[in-house]
Amino acid sequence: MEYRRLGKTGLKLSALSYGAWVTFGQQIDEGTAKNLLKTAYEGGVNFFDNAEAYAGGEAERVMGKVLEDLGFDRESYCVSSKVFWGGGKGKSLPTTRGLSRKHVTEACHAALKRLRVDYLDLYFCHRPDAETPIAETVAAMTDLIRQGKVLYWGTSEWSARDIALAHAAAREYNLYAPVMEQPQYNLFHRARVEVEYGPLYDGPGLGTTVWSPLASGLLSGKYLEGDPGDTRLSVKGMEWLRSRFEGPEFESKCMVVAELAKLADELGTTLPRMCLAWCLKNPHVSTAIMGASKVSQLEENIKAVQELDLLSSEVMARIDTIAGTRPEPEETY
Repeated sequence: MEYRRLGKTGLKLSALSYGAWVTFGQQIDEGTAKNLLKTAYEGGVNFFDNAEAYAGGEAERVMGKVLEDLGFDRESYCVSSKVFWGGGKGKSLPTTRGLSRKHVTEACHAALKRLRVDYLDLYFCHRPDAETPIAETVAAMTDLIRQGKVLYWGTSEWSARDIALAHAAAREYNLYAPVMEQPQYNLFHRARVEVEYGPLYDGPGLGTTVWSPLASGLLSGKYLEGDPGDTRLSVKGMEWLRSRFEGPEFESKCMVVAELAKLADELGTTLPRMCLAWCLKNPHVSTAIMGASKVSQLEENIKAVQELDLLSSEVMARIDTIAGTRPEPEETY
């Protein structure tokens, strides 16, 4: 496993990490979750991603119990949560969602309890909150850091402008600024990471924990012959995702995936390993979050770190040509 600094912090995360979105508390049982976390950890993964909203808090409860049962040394791994949508019962109430000081604080306490840990290594604002002043959220995160309940805080799917505003508030009021962002990043979704966030890498030193590196499984190749039937598309509450796997745009992407699969075969690797390695070739990716639901799938994907040398500049150029998705420098998100 390769380990990378989270932006300009001193924290080193495994280049590939493992997340609970969709799978934990919904798609897999506790026994499978235990085998997956054990496989990931033994493969060098040291970051496990979660959120209050995943399965209404159940994903964090499952992960917390499994981590406790496995008995990993707490110093050897990092765990995260995200705050915004709320978790569990009452999440539709106005005080149980958003980024107010009240919800940010109470959501942290709830996540600590569900995950069975004394502190969160990483704590993300899952989306921006237009109804809460950014300075209030920055102050709430700072309080949690000073109390030892959070070590690093960041954002997820925030615009570069909002991240810059958070840094400005931190400077003005002597608070802790966000150090990482969790954006979607894959061959079909590139502009935000490659263009919009550009000024934030060298300046504030933004780290990224990118999600959906295989485009919700599309870049694994398993949808080339239709839905195999045991995927996240059949999970209750994921109907919005199914719509992305239908129509002309999906068919066009499948054509790209088929060509990428041919290239992977030519290189002597697999399509998912090649596409994960492609994400990791971006030096601004601190870690790419995997979401496997089967141990065999996870074991295969972890091998992506061994394929980085295969992706020469020539191969990267061929991938760009096949995908046709490289954003122009002036493109805005």
